[in-house]
Amino acid sequence: MQRAKIREVYSLARPFLNTRHNDIHTVISYGYALRLLRDEGGDRETVIPAILLHDVGWSSVPEHLQLTAFGPNPTNPALNRVHEVEGARLARDILRQATYDEQKIEEIAEIIVGHDSRLEALSLNDMVVKDADKLYRFSRWGFAIDVKRFRRDPVVHLQWLGQQIDRWFFTARAMALARGRILAEQSDNLF
Repeated sequence: MQRAKIREVYSLARPFLNTRHNDIHTVISYGYALRLLRDEGGDRETVIPAILLHDVGWSSVPEHLQLTAFGPNPTNPALNRVHEVEGARLARDILRQATYDEQKIEEIAEIIVGHDSRLEALSLNDMVVKDADKLYRFSRWGFAIDVKRFRRDPVVHLQWLGQQIDRWFFTARAMALARGRILAEQSDNLF
């Protein structure tokens, strides 16, 4: 995927990322997606726009309800599904504006419409997007944001993340990166 096209897609997505720290989340997840593409494979033409657009649907969920939809103790997980469905719709619109290939648009939308709720992966591309999305939670920024927004004790949250690794990740590289971040947080004694 050409850099100009990546910038165009991201520029079109930005207005929809101004909620839930999705601006930060998207950039960090993008970095993980690049790493996973390099180490695990996959199609950049599908994975990159999918990771840039996967959470645009949160803009359709009222901010005061967003924290009820995800995290360690969601009370309204149906809203998580709303963000996926709306995200797929918005992604189609954005990619058409960017004159993206229609066949790729449908593959990307299919990934987005189940990136959180679908427990199995449709393809290697879906695995990479799902893993890059979840790896954000293990990054320093993602960890700090989640501890603050969920009002969690950092040690408890770190333990909870460690328990999710085998359940959340599909690729060996993502599992290794997540385990490495858990060990780094423990050894850095940042708390």
